[in-house]
Amino acid sequence: MSEFWLISAPGDKENLQALERMNNVTSKSNLSHNTKFAIPDFKVGTLDSLVGLSDELGKLDTFAESLIKRMAQSVVEVMEDSKGKVHENLLANGGLKEKMKCLKIDLTSFVTHFEWDMAKYPAKQPLMNVVDTLAKQLAQIETDLKSRTAAYSVLKTNLENLEKKSTGNLFTRTLSDIVSKEDFVLDSEYLTTLLVIVPKSSYAQWQKTYESLSDMVVPRSTKLIAEDNEAGLFTVTLFRKVTEDFKVKAKENKFIVREFYYDENEIKREREEMTRLLSDKKQQYQTSCVALKKGSTTYRDHKVKVTPLGNPARPAAGQTDRDRESEGEGEGPLLRWLKVNFSEAFIAWIHIKALRVFVESVLRYGLPVNFQAVLLQPQKKSATKRLREVLNSVFRHLDEVAAASLLDASVEIPGLQLSNQDYFPYVYFQIDLSLLD
Repeated sequence: MSEFWLISAPGDKENLQALERMNNVTSKSNLSHNTKFAIPDFKVGTLDSLVGLSDELGKLDTFAESLIKRMAQSVVEVMEDSKGKVHENLLANGGLKEKMKCLKIDLTSFVTHFEWDMAKYPAKQPLMNVVDTLAKQLAQIETDLKSRTAAYSVLKTNLENLEKKSTGNLFTRTLSDIVSKEDFVLDSEYLTTLLVIVPKSSYAQWQKTYESLSDMVVPRSTKLIAEDNEAGLFTVTLFRKVTEDFKVKAKENKFIVREFYYDENEIKREREEMTRLLSDKKQQYQTSCVALKKGSTTYRDHKVKVTPLGNPARPAAGQTDRDRESEGEGEGPLLRWLKVNFSEAFIAWIHIKALRVFVESVLRYGLPVNFQAVLLQPQKKSATKRLREVLNSVFRHLDEVAAASLLDASVEIPGLQLSNQDYFPYVYFQIDLSLLD
């Protein structure tokens, strides 16, 4: 399971023995794997300040968890073509030993081998200063996350808007990736080339009738240049002055003239814009993408494929960009930033959990500071109820009223602000590493 229970009990002889009993019962019954959770000796300050910190840390805990979940989801979005590798990029820096800080380790190992980072969060400082440092760090990460993901969203939207032009059938999609200069009569004062969409069932009728639909149609000037599942795209050349008449007659025969003006500069601009957006989007994930060949299109695979005819060098619109580029090994700037700052935010979150255990233990068990924190990892979901029963039984003596209320939800604990279901005889916090659920 990816769930942990972080608990604490007073450090006197009686409760250390209770912890030992708990450890023996849970181990023999295979309920949980238990490890000590090291928390440094902080400056306590006044009890009033601890009460304020308790509330502040609760809010900061919720904020930190929300932030790392958003960052994890951002990694999923950036790695949309490699979602199976997402967890490989949700790691933490070091955490096992000081000399191993440069290592990337999985989140579970970081939590189970947690060590307080004295360099980043000096334990000798007042607790309020430590909490303020954590809050400012997380706030800055969130600010950067918003700006970076907003820029990425704009990039994706612009790309999707262009890609929409390449979807659908011949009636609606862009034709710039289908036609070529050779398909048209250009720079003629008298002649023009039209594009006509003909249903597949009417190909024979088109070939028999297109020359007689109007006067001044150039004989044998039609050519099928592309087709989809329903129709084909034909060219036809005629004199400019009969264009409108031809359109009317074609429509009467259920042949639709597609309005299109061949502008080489505009087509080139559109292709380059699509290539640039695809490259920019991909480079947020990987930086070593091979540039696409000049003049090629980069539309994604779609349900409706349009097949250009008569020009083998012209790429099919259904060809995917993955077929035309080599995967790079380098990480793009957005993914790299997400990985580094996810690690920073996650580490900060676990430090917040440690602070919460310290503050709540002092408030619950009093001074002088003397408690033992333990990290429990339930072995399976079905064992959590039994594990809770064992804990409540072992530590019932810490708070008889709270222990009784766990059996009778109608019992109210005077002065207790938390709901009964969130309060236990011992200090308890959950750490859930299911960040993508």
